[in-house]
Amino acid sequence: LSSCTSAAEKEMGGAERREKQYQAHRGFGDRRGGVISARTYFYADEAKCDQHMETFLRCIDASSGSSEDGFSAIKLTALGRPQFLLQFSEVLVKWRRFFHQMAAEQGQAGRAALEMKLEVEKLQEALANLGIATKAESQHWFTGENLGVSGTVDLLDWNSLIDSRTKLSKLLLVPNMQTGQLEPLLSRFTEEEDLQMKRMLQRMDTLAKRATEKGVRLMVDAEQSYFQPAISRLTLEMQRRFNRDRAIIFNTYQCYLKEAYDNVTVDVELSRREAWHFGTKLVRGAYMEQERERAAQIGYEDPINPTYEKTNEMYHRCLDYILEEIKHNRKANVMVASHNEDTVKFTLRRMMELGIHPSEKKVCFGQLLGMCDQITFPLGQAGFPVYKYVPYGPVNEVLPYLSRRAQENRGFMQRANRERDLLWKEFKRRLLAGSFFSPN
Repeated sequence: LSSCTSAAEKEMGGAERREKQYQAHRGFGDRRGGVISARTYFYADEAKCDQHMETFLRCIDASSGSSEDGFSAIKLTALGRPQFLLQFSEVLVKWRRFFHQMAAEQGQAGRAALEMKLEVEKLQEALANLGIATKAESQHWFTGENLGVSGTVDLLDWNSLIDSRTKLSKLLLVPNMQTGQLEPLLSRFTEEEDLQMKRMLQRMDTLAKRATEKGVRLMVDAEQSYFQPAISRLTLEMQRRFNRDRAIIFNTYQCYLKEAYDNVTVDVELSRREAWHFGTKLVRGAYMEQERERAAQIGYEDPINPTYEKTNEMYHRCLDYILEEIKHNRKANVMVASHNEDTVKFTLRRMMELGIHPSEKKVCFGQLLGMCDQITFPLGQAGFPVYKYVPYGPVNEVLPYLSRRAQENRGFMQRANRERDLLWKEFKRRLLAGSFFSPN
């Protein structure tokens, strides 16, 4: 859940834009407006969230019945109030930003996320000077979590100070970068909000347990960037619990985000340290128009890569990092969820170079049902694990989603026409040669 501090963030204006991105604007609790390229959910009440959980449970059961190694996808915004995810994301980003601020003061600004290491003694002095914690109090943080033994604290150590055992309403004060004043990471939850949060976690736990029982991998879909820090953090907590023996829980990384590579590398490093199986689905992203509109409306830096080419570069960079991890540590797993032929070819070439055999099932591919069959079927025939993503729901909700994906993939429809032309040419050749039922 981290990223390098950008040049813009180092200036006050950039920090202010980042602050705005994760503020819990109630107007964005309902994210359906302008989004038909991905499934979105509106929070009605807790009973509706229970209904969504039951639907997800049926999907898990269906995946188990149709495949030995199936996947089922869920969205966390279907399981609780999106407002909670906004607020929790704000907590995580403030905490991360505070780490970067401390790192900058120790002369480490601009380093890669995993290369920043705070000296514990200097950190304790800074916390005491800011009035956040006395040296004795902060020493207890690191002793209690067994951190800082080496004399330094990195971003993963820092993140672990906020975990699922910490009551969100009792988190620490941190300095506001604009005002210089101390403020709580999160305003106190009401009793009802606290119950809503617990119910969301319980629903996630129920789904993860059912998936484990049924031998189904559970993919947690990525959503808008202002929810995503919380979604990724909650998914990591599930991975820690359920991915001990194999990858059951898969997180999703959107490569159109500028922070994608940093997010991937930090989470892979966490899986190494804690010895659980890393599972991920890599996508390009489905919320670009809404992301940019919100950034412009509220006034923060656009989180999306500026061009499609930059997104492609980010996708291949993240994918290559995970493939290298598979080579050196067979505990990583990736679904290449892409309709892009160049990305599929890149994956196949790197798998061959790195000695990753399809039969290991560490790398699988995914395309939407009814789209890009000219990619899906040859992959399956060549022995690669390949899946079709099946949208499930009322027709009036699913059809706009599918039509939008068809529009987004006009280039692939042209390639499908080329495939059809080649098949017709081969059909006529065999007919004229009198060898209709034999390729020879």
